[in-house]
Amino acid sequence: MVQLIYYILFVITLLYGIYFVITGLFAFKKDEGRKIRSYRARTKFAVIIAARNEGQVVGDLVKSLKKQNYPDDLYDVYTFVNNSKDDTFDVAKKEGAIAVNVTVPVKSKGDVLKFAFDKLKNKDYDAYIIFDADNVVHPDFLKLMNNTYMSGYKVAQGRKDSKNIEDNWLSASYSIFYYIQNFFFNKSRMKVGAAAAINGTGFMVAKSIMDEGFDPKTVTEDIELSIQCVLKGYEIAYVEDAITYDEQPIKFMDSWHQRSRWSKGIIECNRIYRKPLLKKWIKDKDFSSLDKFMFSFAPYIQVLGVCLSIALFFFYIFGIELNDIFSYFFSLGYVCFIIGYLSDIIMNMFVVLYYKRDLEDAIHGILLFLVFFLTWIPINAICLFKKDLKWVEISHSRKASIDNLVNDNQ
Repeated sequence: MVQLIYYILFVITLLYGIYFVITGLFAFKKDEGRKIRSYRARTKFAVIIAARNEGQVVGDLVKSLKKQNYPDDLYDVYTFVNNSKDDTFDVAKKEGAIAVNVTVPVKSKGDVLKFAFDKLKNKDYDAYIIFDADNVVHPDFLKLMNNTYMSGYKVAQGRKDSKNIEDNWLSASYSIFYYIQNFFFNKSRMKVGAAAAINGTGFMVAKSIMDEGFDPKTVTEDIELSIQCVLKGYEIAYVEDAITYDEQPIKFMDSWHQRSRWSKGIIECNRIYRKPLLKKWIKDKDFSSLDKFMFSFAPYIQVLGVCLSIALFFFYIFGIELNDIFSYFFSLGYVCFIIGYLSDIIMNMFVVLYYKRDLEDAIHGILLFLVFFLTWIPINAICLFKKDLKWVEISHSRKASIDNLVNDNQ
C-alpha cells in the first residue's frame, strides 16, 4: 500500500516536470507565432510607479522614462507614493513625474495599483505601464509596447533584466532565475500563441481591462492579474526587447521575505482560481488556462518532490525495493547529483550568454543557483501551512544609469 501511494505521487511529480520541460523547449521553435509589427506612435500611456521609501532610486527610473524614444505628448509618468518616510515624493516630482500621495490603507502593491487605476479612470489613456521604483527602463520600451498594443494585444510583459547582477551570488542567482523565466516560460509561450506571465514590473495592460475593475485578493497581484486575464480570454504577449532593469536583493533575509510572498501568493491563487482555470480549460480547450493551472501547483510539487526523496531514503534504509526511474537515479548517488549539477551550470551559462551578459559577472550565480533553488524548499513548506503573511519592505539603494546599462549589454 505504501509503495502504491509512492508510485502514484511519483508519477504525478514526474509528469509535472516533463510538462514544463516540453513546454519550455518551444522557446527554440523557429516560427515566431503571432507577429508584433511596427506602427507609428499612437498609443497613449499612463506610466505608473508604485513607490515607498524609494528616494535613492526613483529618480533614476524617472530619468530613464524621460529618455524614451517616444513622443512626449503620448505618455505621462505618475509616481504613487504610499506611507513613505523619505523624500520619494519630492525626488520623483523634481525629475518630472506627476507625484501622487496614496490616501487609502495599503497592505500590498496591489492596493497601490487599485488606487492608481481608480484615480486615472476618467483620464484619456489607452493603456497603463507598470514599474517598480527601483527599475530603470530601456529607451525603446514604450515604442515596443505601442507596437504590441497596435498589433492587437491588450496585455504584455517585457523582459526582466538586472542592474546589479555582479553584486553577489544572490543577485546573480535572481538574474539567472529571471533569464530562465524569460526564455523557457515567456518566450516559449509566445512562440506557441499561449499567454505569457505578468512578472511584477515592466508590463502593459489596456486601460479598458482595468476599468472593468481590479480588486486583488492575494499578495501577488501580478500572478493574479495574469490568471484573471486568461480567464477573461485576453492574450498576454511577451516582448523580449522591451527591457526593464531591476534591482535584485543582495541580503538573504530580504530574499527570504520576497520569495515567501511569492510562494504564498501562488498558493493563494491556486486556492482561488484552480477550479475556474480547470473549468475553462475543459470547456474551451484553452491551453493558457491549463498552463496557469499547472503553474499554480508549483509550491506543492516542489515540497512533494522533497517528501518523495525523503521517503526513498527510508525505503533504502529499511530495504524496501522500488522499481522506478526515481529510485534508480537515487541509487546512483553522487553520479546523479554531479550530472544534475553540471546540467544546471550549462543551462545557467546558456541563458546568461543568450541575454548578452558577462559570464564573469554572473559566475557566483552560475555555480550557486542550485543553492538558491534549494533554499526555496523550506520557504514553500512554511507557506503551505502559514495562514497570513505580512508584507515586508525591501530597501533599494543601487543607483544605475540607463545609458551605461544599455551600452554594457549591447
